[in-house]
Amino acid sequence: MNTTSAATAGAVVFVWLGMVLAISFLEAPLKFRAPGVTLRIGLGIGRLVFRALNLAEALLAAAVVIAVAVGGPPAAVVALTAVVAGLLLVQLGVVRPRLNRRSDRVLAGEDVPRSRAHWYYVALEAAKVAALIALGITLLAQ
Repeated sequence: MNTTSAATAGAVVFVWLGMVLAISFLEAPLKFRAPGVTLRIGLGIGRLVFRALNLAEALLAAAVVIAVAVGGPPAAVVALTAVVAGLLLVQLGVVRPRLNRRSDRVLAGEDVPRSRAHWYYVALEAAKVAALIALGITLLAQ
């Protein structure tokens, strides 16, 4: 893979990784521990934060895909890029709409049962972190 494309993709991957770690695994759980933050307030904040994160992720994913596509990548880079992009697509296309429907109901004042969709999102997020680490390391080796 050409060095410019590998360096560009690698830098974008590690920025993306940092954003996911900071938001999903640090900010999200901590906000509910802050004094005075109710479930409704936390959900409202979370929706805004994750909408922004997911938009940034989509842009970063596009940048990685473009850098990889023009760089003459080896099969491992192509496969890991596809895995990361696929995980993001499942999160945004399948799990997020379910979470949004539930949070709409909670924000409207309904008392709704717990949902497993949140745990699916967390599992996909953990898998995405692992895939981003693997992709970043693989790109560094190019």
